[in-house]
Amino acid sequence: MGTSLYRSLLLSTGGFSVSDYIRKFTVRRYLMNNSLGLWYQVSIQDKEQDSDNNPWPPSICQNTSKWQRRPKEVTIQSREPTRVQTFDPESQNGVITPEIPDLAFKILSSFSVLPVFPDDCPPQPAPFEHRIVSAKQVPMGSYYAVKQNEVLGGGRFGQVHMCAELSSGLTLAAKIIKVKGMKERDEVKNEIGVMNQLNHVNLIQLYDAFESRTNLTLIMEYVGGGELFDRIVDEKYHLTELDAIVFMRQICEGVQYLHQQYILHLDLKPENILCVNSTGNQIKIIDFGLARKYRPREKLKVNFGTPEFLAPEVVNYDFVSFPTDMWSVGVITYMLLSGLSPFMGDTDMETMNNILHANWDFDAEAFENVSEEAKDFISRLLVPAKCSRLSASGCMKHSWLNNLEEKAKLHRVRLKSQLRLQTYLAAHRQWKKHFNVVAAANRLKRLQKARSGNPV
Repeated sequence: MGTSLYRSLLLSTGGFSVSDYIRKFTVRRYLMNNSLGLWYQVSIQDKEQDSDNNPWPPSICQNTSKWQRRPKEVTIQSREPTRVQTFDPESQNGVITPEIPDLAFKILSSFSVLPVFPDDCPPQPAPFEHRIVSAKQVPMGSYYAVKQNEVLGGGRFGQVHMCAELSSGLTLAAKIIKVKGMKERDEVKNEIGVMNQLNHVNLIQLYDAFESRTNLTLIMEYVGGGELFDRIVDEKYHLTELDAIVFMRQICEGVQYLHQQYILHLDLKPENILCVNSTGNQIKIIDFGLARKYRPREKLKVNFGTPEFLAPEVVNYDFVSFPTDMWSVGVITYMLLSGLSPFMGDTDMETMNNILHANWDFDAEAFENVSEEAKDFISRLLVPAKCSRLSASGCMKHSWLNNLEEKAKLHRVRLKSQLRLQTYLAAHRQWKKHFNVVAAANRLKRLQKARSGNPV
């Protein structure tokens, strides 16, 4: 699969979609195609405007926060060699009412049919250069304004708030972690050390850090698109297997980079995969609070994680390594395509027993329209024997994540997983009101002790 095609797939509404032909248009308008296959027309201003006055989503303007100066010519994609639809450019935020297709030819400058894809829309990097961070023991308020009423997320550690750098106005996210003792403080500093090694478009970036008597605060890249599963359960989102491929390819690229740095994430789950914005398909992996540096000569064991996504070796309190993350990738893929959690039982104990016995299958109804390639991909990850699982590099070479030109023609059916995921998310959030990861870790520890014959 060509890099340019993959990059074009990262943009859906407000960006390019899969197509077969290239056309060149003049000055005043872009013709763009969203993820539903709908074309719309966008007028481009002569002068730059602030994003607050911009009636179109920033992603339409090549993922920038301002309008760009009008080019003499713009190259875009078309699915057909002789026909283009235009849409009324007057309404805001895009429209879905087509005009007469032939009107589009009035803005044609030149026409050519080329079996290539544009390569001018790479995945958006962090809005700052990668940096090495150490925790400052100075008041954070001297440098950043934290918006206490804008909570982006939370968990066992505390909360994540939106914040802004006072000197530049840059929007960022502040992860405020309560620390009670040296062990907790060292764990957060381990997270800082891990993030200092990460410089990849699909991994959230660290910007700054502060240490006080009661808290450690990580200032990170702001990722505003919300959790991946929240995005795809929206009834307006048309989730296809091709979308799932695009998401999973990015996850595998991020994990591949982690493993190349000898880092294990150890908490891969849907909550830790965020969309960069609310329109495109680019994602970032977050939360390295449980991540560990992998040293082959040091046998690493862990007793934490979220039960549904634990690998058998974690449940057994056996040694963990790169394949441990790949099991979680398999679970996420299964859920994305089916809307079902493959190992979830009525209790955590039942869930972990299902994991230990590899008690899962492809639900006939849930996987009715899912390709055999996708099922093969999952089957090569949800393997009890660590050494038999696909590596991240192996995933990138698997046929399911490649040849997207052909898959774009085949996988246009809306997946049934969306409705099931709505039910799953509702139940999961109800559960989170009463439990947290620490409680789950305690239950896991009790199970491990019971299996080893030690008294609890």
